Amino acid sequence: MKRSRSPLPFPPLMRKPVEANFDGGEMTSDAGLLFVAQADRKLRLIEQLADQIVDPRDPAKVRHSLQDLLRERIFALCAGYEDANDLDTLKSDPALLLACGKPLRDGQALASQPTISRLENAVDSKDLFCLATALARIVIAQLPSHTRTVVLDVDATVDPCHGQQELELFNGYYDTHCYLPLLLHVTAEDGRQRLVSALLRPGTAASTVGLFGLLRRVIALLRARFAQIDITLRADGGFGHEKVLTFCEQEGLSYVLGLPSNPCLRTLSAELEAEVVAFAAEVDEDAIAYTGVSYQAGTWPSEREVVCKAETVVGKLNVRYVVHDRPNETAEATYLFYCERGNQENRIKDLKLDLFSGRTSCHRFLANQFRLLLSAAACVLFTVIQEALAGTNLAGAQIGTLRLRLIKVGARVVVRCRRIGLHLPTSSPSQRLWRFLHAKLVPEAT
Repeated sequence: MKRSRSPLPFPPLMRKPVEANFDGGEMTSDAGLLFVAQADRKLRLIEQLADQIVDPRDPAKVRHSLQDLLRERIFALCAGYEDANDLDTLKSDPALLLACGKPLRDGQALASQPTISRLENAVDSKDLFCLATALARIVIAQLPSHTRTVVLDVDATVDPCHGQQELELFNGYYDTHCYLPLLLHVTAEDGRQRLVSALLRPGTAASTVGLFGLLRRVIALLRARFAQIDITLRADGGFGHEKVLTFCEQEGLSYVLGLPSNPCLRTLSAELEAEVVAFAAEVDEDAIAYTGVSYQAGTWPSEREVVCKAETVVGKLNVRYVVHDRPNETAEATYLFYCERGNQENRIKDLKLDLFSGRTSCHRFLANQFRLLLSAAACVLFTVIQEALAGTNLAGAQIGTLRLRLIKVGARVVVRCRRIGLHLPTSSPSQRLWRFLHAKLVPEAT
């Protein structure tokens, strides 16, 4: 579609006409992409990811390298552009060009949508396996060197589909055609939760589909870096069954897993439930209590420890169960540790809402898995920025907030013979934050 150069009139001010036009020249709304580029330089993330993809193209005819294509696509996701179609215009954006290491000169441009789409549809299963492994290795390399214990949080999320994608299937629980991605986060003693792997799965996949292969790869990488590391698997009731428990015991993992309710468990917790209900009625307010019991399901080879939590919520009884192997903790401490898995829900929202992991609209399943990994890579870059912001009020900010405060800063770009200048708004409230982050991510320039 041909772009109109006609001005856009607005109501006059002081009898002077006000109009807007897209003719400002070398300007950008995403000056903060330079920080994303610095995060990538620190990790060498995209360079390492590009090395995992076999490029079948004739080198003599290649205009955009795999590194260039990955940088362009991932940086655009970081800036909030979910669709490859956006790159038809963004390919000439000066901030994106600078972030991708391209000179600003007439005619210089990054790849357009067709080239990006060809890449997304060219990757095969071997490429994706290598990409996922490399991404996990890079994330684990960022864990503090003194790490002795980690928690692996695993959860599935729904990714509704609205087309004819391969393996999008109807899921009765979610009442929609969808994929069910499996996401794995790792948390070390520093308390930061990092996305370490993301696996796209068909819409009717059971909770354990792909789980054990995912865990084995990550466990191997963790133990390769930290020989004496203690690993705990934490997950909700969808993963609390015999296969997962047996896997943990065989692999030497600790576990804290939600357990679905059943009549036998309700019998074991009946006394606790009665006490909570009676106490709530006596004091006329909600009450909560915990206890530990030994329980053996029909498929279990032996008894395991289970925490029962009973509480009243607006007068209604709510009972939950957690199976674990933490015998030295109180029932309440174990359950509260289990509840910390709720932090993963916020990280999943970041990935879905702010980095568009649900943009799995390609027909090919493998292309959609590739898109999911691109969103995961963008998440890893934002983690570097979050770590650099330690000590500020944005250290724990969501990705959408970081994008708004750091990346979405307008600038006029001036190219001279010996210097490229980004002239930022004098009134920008992000000045102090920019200076702080620059000192952390670009120390050699300070």
